[in-house]
Amino acid sequence: MTKDQIKARIAELKYDYIRIQEDIEKMESTGGSMTNAERQLQAIEDELKLLHQQQ
Repeated sequence: MTKDQIKARIAELKYDYIRIQEDIEKMESTGGSMTNAERQLQAIEDELKLLHQQQ
């Protein structure tokens, strides 16, 4: 990946992370299951760590 591709992927992941956090907040208020969303957040965090190391 080029640096520009890495930056673009990081921006995309940050957007997804925020969206999932908002979904979790909605699920908390309605009593929904958050397990899948929490796993998605962890996967995003892991990928962000790897991308930051590649920069």
